[in-house]
Amino acid sequence: MTKRDKIIYWISTIWLALGMASTGIVQLLKMDKEVENFSHLGYPAYLLTIIGVWKILAVVAVLVPKFSLLKEWAYAGFFFAMSGAVMSHIAAGNPIQEIFPPLLLLVLTVISWYFRPADRKIVSVNPLHKPV
Repeated sequence: MTKRDKIIYWISTIWLALGMASTGIVQLLKMDKEVENFSHLGYPAYLLTIIGVWKILAVVAVLVPKFSLLKEWAYAGFFFAMSGAVMSHIAAGNPIQEIFPPLLLLVLTVISWYFRPADRKIVSVNPLHKPV
């Protein structure tokens, strides 16, 4: 991994972690504006607690060393949550300033996942593969 790749990884990962942690906390606290936003998108308020907890746990999983499989699940959760948020805002007819935050977190998720170091990836061993 090059120095450039490490810098890209850590910058995107830190921004992703800050974004997910802050929105997770806002969702756990069920702040009025967040409840209103969720309601506008057609989702029940109790979903805020579920998503908030998942986001906080996924941030921890992405930041701690080891646990490669858990990291994959966390990245997948971020991807599904943020792509779902983008699509929900589009379906609700929201303006771009409402779509941009989850879109940014979606892009940061993909960048962080793509540039993650080898020790944060799952090593796949195919027992059926025979060397030539």
